[in-house]
Amino acid sequence: MQLSVTFRHMDATDALKSHAKERVDRIKKYFPDPIMAHVVLSTERGYQHVADVNIQLHNGLLIKGREITEDMYSSIDLVMDKIERQVVRYKEKLHNHKSKEDLSSLPISYRVIAEAGADRPEQETQRFHVVKQSKFAAKALSTQDAVMQMNMMHNNFLVFRNQETGQVNVVYKRDDGTYGLIEPDSPTAS
Repeated sequence: MQLSVTFRHMDATDALKSHAKERVDRIKKYFPDPIMAHVVLSTERGYQHVADVNIQLHNGLLIKGREITEDMYSSIDLVMDKIERQVVRYKEKLHNHKSKEDLSSLPISYRVIAEAGADRPEQETQRFHVVKQSKFAAKALSTQDAVMQMNMMHNNFLVFRNQETGQVNVVYKRDDGTYGLIEPDSPTAS
């Protein structure tokens, strides 16, 4: 396991570093190597101790956790307990689904977004101001792995490169608890 511990706004101590390493090492019993973990320990407002943990598994899935308490050891323990629960849930989902055919039976509805503004009159066209722009590497994942990673990260959507098609797709959580998949429309030859 590759582990890095970063200290921000506080003194680096070997005791905290070894405690974080000991707690993160528990994840090794659930997954084979290589596992990369990054722990950021910091203080905010002088008394809040924050533990941020990012763990990347061998298959590219990312598990994140964050806890804030008044004691750094408690923050580390609580965030790792949270991550361990996520990992156990993930492993149970994998165990409960015997094959890829069973994994495809999760409630995912497929949608293709229609071309925006195709049926709008020109007078109604609005200008939008983009306030934030992000770039990232879209990892190659199956749709099911993308849904699991999105859930582990507690996000409502995830952009990924579909392993089967090689195209960029988006999975998202719908209001009714099901999942949606946005795929690019294939151009048809005329």
